[in-house]
Amino acid sequence: MDEIIHHLAIFVSRLWQLHVFGEGSTRTTAVFFIKYLRTLGFDVTNDIFAENAWYFRNSLVRANYNDLKNGICETTEFLELFLRNLLLNEHHALHNRTLNIRGALKKPGKPDIETGKPDIKDVKADIGKIFRPKTAGHILKLREAFPGRTIFGRPDVTEVIDIKPSRASQLLKELAEHRIIEPVSGHGKGRYMFRTENKSE
Repeated sequence: MDEIIHHLAIFVSRLWQLHVFGEGSTRTTAVFFIKYLRTLGFDVTNDIFAENAWYFRNSLVRANYNDLKNGICETTEFLELFLRNLLLNEHHALHNRTLNIRGALKKPGKPDIETGKPDIKDVKADIGKIFRPKTAGHILKLREAFPGRTIFGRPDVTEVIDIKPSRASQLLKELAEHRIIEPVSGHGKGRYMFRTENKSE
């Protein structure tokens, strides 16, 4: 089964890479793949695709993406975890943050290394005065998940602390208003990072 799953991962990633349609290629690939798996005797539904659509799409990207200069090579490992859950009823955690290559593309330097742990103490001191305990706990989880100058957005927030998108938007707005996070330009709309000072001035 390990060899079969690896083969299927390569097959579906190459199929998706063709990108026949301008819109909906990932959905079409999923539907075609489900039908193909059924012809092979697998009893599969679209449930896992619907529940993990973003992960499935991003795992297809990682299976086709190379940036050799930065040491990033295409890999089917994430897609294979998805397929093991689908075909073998295993229960691997499918988190989009594990597919993120942003950290690998950062230029190494002391500021990023040093800001991780010390910042958390500063944040903890500030948020205890401003936010309710539950919200403060959410903020600490986010700070640990996105250390240094890591860029994140609403989908990342909903995944890390398991809240609804509307609540994630509200939380980001509150953090920005208290100058705990700051908006980042050039990475799409609604992207933020924790301020290095991390103080609500």
